[in-house]
Amino acid sequence: MSTVQEIKCIFIKKVNLIVQRLLQKVTMNLINGIRLYIEKMCSESGPGMKNMLLDRETTSIISMAFSQSDMLQREVYLFERLDSGRSNERMKYLKCIVFIRPTKQNIQLLANELRSPKYGSYYIYFSNIIPRTDIKFLAECDESESVREVKEFYADYLSVNPNLFSLNIPKSMQRLNWLPEALTRSVQGIIGVLLTLRLNPVIRYRAGSSVAQNLAKQIFEQITKDSTLFEFRQQENGAAPPLLLLLDRRDDPVTPLLHQWTYQAMVHELLTIRNNRLDLSNIQGVPNDFKELVLSGEQDEFYSKNMYANFGEIGSTIKSLMEEFQRKAKDHKKVESIADMKNFIESYPQFKKMSGTVQKHLCIMGELSNLTSKRNLFEVSELEQEIACKAEHSAQLQRIKKIIADERIAINDAVKLVVLYALRYERHANCDTSGLLQIIKMRSDQAHIIPSLIEYAGTHVRQGEVFSLVRITDAVKLTRNLIKGLKGVENVFTQHTPLLKETLEDIFKGRELDPLYPAINSELVPFRRPPQEVVVFIIGGTTYEEALAVHQLNNNGYRVILGGTTIHNSQSFIDEALAATEGLQFKHTKSMMKYYATSENF
Repeated sequence: MSTVQEIKCIFIKKVNLIVQRLLQKVTMNLINGIRLYIEKMCSESGPGMKNMLLDRETTSIISMAFSQSDMLQREVYLFERLDSGRSNERMKYLKCIVFIRPTKQNIQLLANELRSPKYGSYYIYFSNIIPRTDIKFLAECDESESVREVKEFYADYLSVNPNLFSLNIPKSMQRLNWLPEALTRSVQGIIGVLLTLRLNPVIRYRAGSSVAQNLAKQIFEQITKDSTLFEFRQQENGAAPPLLLLLDRRDDPVTPLLHQWTYQAMVHELLTIRNNRLDLSNIQGVPNDFKELVLSGEQDEFYSKNMYANFGEIGSTIKSLMEEFQRKAKDHKKVESIADMKNFIESYPQFKKMSGTVQKHLCIMGELSNLTSKRNLFEVSELEQEIACKAEHSAQLQRIKKIIADERIAINDAVKLVVLYALRYERHANCDTSGLLQIIKMRSDQAHIIPSLIEYAGTHVRQGEVFSLVRITDAVKLTRNLIKGLKGVENVFTQHTPLLKETLEDIFKGRELDPLYPAINSELVPFRRPPQEVVVFIIGGTTYEEALAVHQLNNNGYRVILGGTTIHNSQSFIDEALAATEGLQFKHTKSMMKYYATSENF
């Protein structure tokens, strides 16, 4: 091994510490954190044409923070996947920025690349902590000494919004215990977030949740093992240390089951957002230019300003935008002088951008409106909110029976109503889940979903009672106001508040967290003041409704980051619950719910 290679091995940790100190302070903004890392990768390789060599996950990490045109401005002209078929053409005139996760497969693939280098020089960045043995192995493979940099940049999560991250783990449990690979990935992702934000937190987990406790232990062990990486933050003026709060999705199964009416959440519920992209290719009548759309606040100013607005407000805003576009288009119809031509050319990029924005969001809103009408979602959602926010068993039961028997109501929506009823009235003396199951059975083969959801998140699992903690206002029913001048769009407000918001408000009020959320590193706990910075991670997935609650808290001066194994809509949540309970004997359901007394009810 050469002296250069030995230096790479011996000093990589010290180099990383220097890099951490050089990085500007990221103020609880994950997108800025990712962008800062990528900017540094591009600048450290110097001027000149560059290729970027990625894996499947780092491809998504970068694409959610930068557009392709952004990368072109940084002289990155080519993108390749390390884990897919590549050409053997030698391009020694190009520099190669390698950004990959430090998995065993990636290490081996990178070793193969370095043994027969395709590019003139390599700048290698790992998205997380890499074992020293792997660095030595790679150094031995670099016989041509083409590697110029080897560093750890902790961009190991998907930055969806500035205050929201996901790890894209759609199914995290099997038989209600961690899938080993999901646990490992969760530890790595959370460590990456903490290092990006430069936080060394108190780690608290939901008491009674074995998955939350297990995750807390492994994060604590990783921080202890790499303690030098977490020496960057000192508490000042007696301030409490930051908090990492590990929650279990099963405590609040209600939030992911409810239909959503804010723009980002509604699009995900009805059309499904994946890595900030929307696939409309299977929808008839969608123009070819809009078959796949990017929904990123960094790349779409309209989306950034309106992702938390409700359905009706979005319609009104698009209408105003369209009227402005039409006015500008009319202004540009007459180009009669050199001055007119110059004015048109100068304004053309903004003119074209506005045109694209109007068409893009009109296309999305049109499909949302169609689905809302087709599935009678105003009626369905109103009843969902009634169940979530108000205990009126008899009246709600009759309404559910009527709605779920209606063939015009989508079976998925009918099943969700029965699940919400079963979760709310599981122990009610007159609970009639068995009768509702019979109606579902007559319509489809999806009746098995209801007992699975009860086993996954019934009263035997939940800490406290999620329904009693929902805020109720005087106007419990949804309000429907037809926006004047915009036919066919209704402005719908919901009354439900996620359990997470109540939990965070308690934290910032300084209320006692033990014993509901015990700390794994109790030596940092003696601070009586509430934390100023909180990172929440929900095992089993978070939701855009919870992201909205965090956004509202942050607007009031708090500093919260929310993450989860994935970001759920109602269908993906049901799929995860089914996978987590597959193969289980439903002992809790049988013993606690009389309508499962006979096997025919399954």
